[in-house]
Amino acid sequence: MCGIVGIVGKGPVNQALYDGLTVLQHRGQDAAGIVTIDEGMFHLRKANGLVRDVFHTRHMKNLTGNCGIGHARYPTAGSSTSAEAQPFYVNSPFGIALAHNGNLTNAKELQEEVFRIARRHINTSSDSELLLNILAHELQEGTGLKLEPQEVFAAVANVHRKIRGGYAVVAAIIGNGMLAFRDPFGIRPLALGKRKSELGDEYMVASESVALDAVGFQFIRDVAPGEAIYITEAGELFSKQCADNPVHAPCIFEFVYFARPDSFIDGISVYASRVNMGKRLGRKIAREWADLDIDVVIPIPETSMDVALQIAQELDLPYRQGYVKNRYIGRTFIMPGQTQRKKSVRRKLNAISSEFKGKNVLLVDDSLVRGTTSEQIIEMARESGAKKVYFASAAPEIRFPNVYGIDMPSANELIAHGRDIEEISALIKADGLIFQDLDDLVEAVREENPAITRFETSVFDGNYITGDVDQSYLERLDAARNDGAKAPLQGELSNLEMHNIDQEG
Repeated sequence: MCGIVGIVGKGPVNQALYDGLTVLQHRGQDAAGIVTIDEGMFHLRKANGLVRDVFHTRHMKNLTGNCGIGHARYPTAGSSTSAEAQPFYVNSPFGIALAHNGNLTNAKELQEEVFRIARRHINTSSDSELLLNILAHELQEGTGLKLEPQEVFAAVANVHRKIRGGYAVVAAIIGNGMLAFRDPFGIRPLALGKRKSELGDEYMVASESVALDAVGFQFIRDVAPGEAIYITEAGELFSKQCADNPVHAPCIFEFVYFARPDSFIDGISVYASRVNMGKRLGRKIAREWADLDIDVVIPIPETSMDVALQIAQELDLPYRQGYVKNRYIGRTFIMPGQTQRKKSVRRKLNAISSEFKGKNVLLVDDSLVRGTTSEQIIEMARESGAKKVYFASAAPEIRFPNVYGIDMPSANELIAHGRDIEEISALIKADGLIFQDLDDLVEAVREENPAITRFETSVFDGNYITGDVDQSYLERLDAARNDGAKAPLQGELSNLEMHNIDQEG
């Protein structure tokens, strides 16, 4: 999962790009980058680290120009080296820089094809660099010295026909303008905004509407699945549906976990969807756990707080903040040993003993991935004097890996894979465990926009909406994502598990 922004303005865009990326920091803390166009040249700064650490005054001064794009990286394909930081660029045709949120499921086949047909060398293991070269090859076919909108849209249509997976893309093209497009299923989000200046209209695209709000752009609409938006350097906006058979099926995990609560995605308030999740889960707890003597509802900060508050209201129970998060500890999921990682969780969270002592507590989290973090948090509750610790998840059991841009571990490392609820509960040492039903989760989100009839829910049900994910692909994914493959980088905790206590947005 990554955050992308792009702006075509009437004045310098460097500060607005920086501010937009800062607001999207929760979508990726591995690396950040900005590229601007000025006088026919790219000006680029990218490196590993948080946005605030990557860009200093000297870098911002160099990022001149009225058009630019930015990226906050969360690695899902490729490695965590600085060479994989985005945006990427190619010199031909025109000069194109690209940033990408998502994951291509046919990257292996595409890389071979790109070399064989276009004679283009891919220098990293990033599917974003691969996507850039495919786009560049399509734009190169039959174009003159200046791109016409119909040529841009024809190139995007060919890109859609070649690539598979979930993707939202923004690209800056020297001498022409900015291009943005979204996969034909709308799996990854992309919003369009507009701002009026004395010199004319300015346009911005971003992964979440909150980034538009932060820099004074008015949200216009979401980019439709399969649609391309092309904005010239002069500020003319063109749009066209470029997919043959678009289907609107956004990733439901955006609403459970990744997106900021103050964002709207595809007409859905993330905050309202989480309140709805709490209502439905609260009612399930009331039905199935009516005999349990729960004293207090406590969220695991921060994504689950809105869900937990609604559960407490449904159950007519006190809601308390039982854990305090230290916001000033750096990233911790890249740790060499299990002992060190356990210490890191305890440095991130500290229990307020008075809220646990002598009580039966219901802990609420957004989801369970590997369960390592949940086990430690439950242990902290017991050490603080809790009599019994029950655990509720706002999402159903995660039994399958994600292939569309979320770095979930290999299937065998998912705690729910091949296990029933009693077995999962025993592993995390809870006195009781309850999950949201998938139908309830879908309806909780869909309630905010009934026009969306389908969501991408593969991590829960194993139904991969693009239709091209088979067992051989999942086996390759498992080999790339399992602990043995990742041990030098991050050991036993995945990016996703630590995201909830690392999250700054």
